Amino acid sequence: MKRSKFMLSLLSVAPAAGFGRHFGQVNREEKGFKTKAGEGRYHGHIQLKGVNANTIDVKVSGKDTNGDLAIFEQTSVSPKKGTPLHVHPYQDEVFYVLEGSYRFRAGDSIYDLNAGDSIFLPRKLPHAWSQLSESGKMTVMLQPAGKLEDFFVALAAFTNPPSPEEIARLFLAHEMEVVGPPLTV
Repeated sequence: MKRSKFMLSLLSVAPAAGFGRHFGQVNREEKGFKTKAGEGRYHGHIQLKGVNANTIDVKVSGKDTNGDLAIFEQTSVSPKKGTPLHVHPYQDEVFYVLEGSYRFRAGDSIYDLNAGDSIFLPRKLPHAWSQLSESGKMTVMLQPAGKLEDFFVALAAFTNPPSPEEIARLFLAHEMEVVGPPLTV
């Protein structure tokens, strides 16, 4: 079989094999949308409880992208607090600092980020962050979307701040795992 015929036959079966997603064949709305400043797309402001008291606004939901991507805006009001050391086994994560300053642990490395800085955290890399400034704001992107949006909604539903054990269970239920303590700053 000639190479050109082989490639055409491969492309013809790609959608049936699940490869169509990579060729632009996804089943989603074919128009754009706007999410206004200071608003969340589906949940309004998600007020976190537990690891910090920050607010999450969903800007692009996994529901919008068939789970390919999620984008959140986090307004940080919890100085010297952040996340426990944790792992996303299936998602790459990018943080872009809009305001304030943060400290990140990525594997064995420590990075201080300020407005305009970003950090890429590949899936399976243990990471944590803490807020250094009095207030701040970050854009958080996950690819694929995973279950982080549902995690935020579940964390906000607690009537009291959850215990570390409850947080660890919540992480596991949403495809993440706590593997160490939060950063100390």
